[in-house]
Amino acid sequence: MSAKSDVILNEKKIDRALTRIAHEILEQNPDAGSLVIIGIITRGAHLADRIAKIVERLENVKVPVGYMDIGLYRDDVHSKLDQPVVERTDILFDVVNRNVILVDDVLFTGRTVRAALDQIVDFGRPRTIQLAVLIDRGHRELPIKADYVGVNIPTAKDDQVVVHIREKDKVDEVLIEQARNPSRASAAAREGARKDNKGGKK
Repeated sequence: MSAKSDVILNEKKIDRALTRIAHEILEQNPDAGSLVIIGIITRGAHLADRIAKIVERLENVKVPVGYMDIGLYRDDVHSKLDQPVVERTDILFDVVNRNVILVDDVLFTGRTVRAALDQIVDFGRPRTIQLAVLIDRGHRELPIKADYVGVNIPTAKDDQVVVHIREKDKVDEVLIEQARNPSRASAAAREGARKDNKGGKK
């Protein structure tokens, strides 16, 4: 019996979530010229590009966008047998005294974000670092909280949240892949996710 997948967000809902995030970023940062956006590779980078385009459309300000591979900054890198595949980090602007918007697709344990924060600080000291994520699925292992969330999706820890982005995957969607024998907690989490998305962000 194969794992079952539930589609939680489609293209329209993803677009709405990113538009809402862009509006909230501008509400908290009225000077759009102070912003730089950094996306965590891979899908966070594509989401960063989209948010920057929405901000440009709203404010007529072109926000610099950078891309970050956090592979070598993860705190579990030395515990793995396989070495991480390092892609690239392209931050071709100064982060000092700027408001950095860090973008990722899914916020889970918080370890990816912690690694990204360490790497950003190596480039200089920003005025602020603010976190924007498309999905917050809970189960944090570190005290990290997103400033901007597209959708909160309650999950069981053994669920898999899969984000497909059209730039890479040819389709926009977010799925929850259920375990082969989903627990009662998993079922409750999926039902909570469906209710949350009917009402939008809470």
